[in-house]
Amino acid sequence: MAITTCLWFNGEAEEAAKFYVDVFTGAGRSAKLGAIARFSKAAAQASGQPENSAMTATFELEGQDFLALNGGPHYKITPAISFVVKCDTQKDIDYFWQKFGENGGQEVQCGWINDKFGVSWQVVPTLLSKFMTDPDPSKPGRVMAALMQMKKLDIAKLQAAYEMK
Repeated sequence: MAITTCLWFNGEAEEAAKFYVDVFTGAGRSAKLGAIARFSKAAAQASGQPENSAMTATFELEGQDFLALNGGPHYKITPAISFVVKCDTQKDIDYFWQKFGENGGQEVQCGWINDKFGVSWQVVPTLLSKFMTDPDPSKPGRVMAALMQMKKLDIAKLQAAYEMK
């Protein structure tokens, strides 16, 4: 893969990589932990990070490569970047919502949730794309109105709004 997403952490890279792999494998999705590079004594002194702590951790989610980097406190993760998890069933939405919300995660609005590391996820039904691109403008309008009232998305309510006559 030519492009890898890099997530900047301050001492949590290894924990985050393992968390994401556990969440996705727990859902029966493709995920694996890759290599973990550790700070040598010299690199630790230069960076201010503990010697032998994780400098980087690689992982893969659904075929997408990620690099978790312990780069220090200079930069923070922001909701301006988010990851979309498409779910076929309400059970899948409920699972990801619960896992990302654990241990300090924060529900936002419209299917967005920030996990305990501050990473933003959009947990959405696969059908949402169909609902939002229907050529009848009243259908996407009703779906959006319903969606705006939700934190965790509810497929049945979105479907009802889409099919309303």
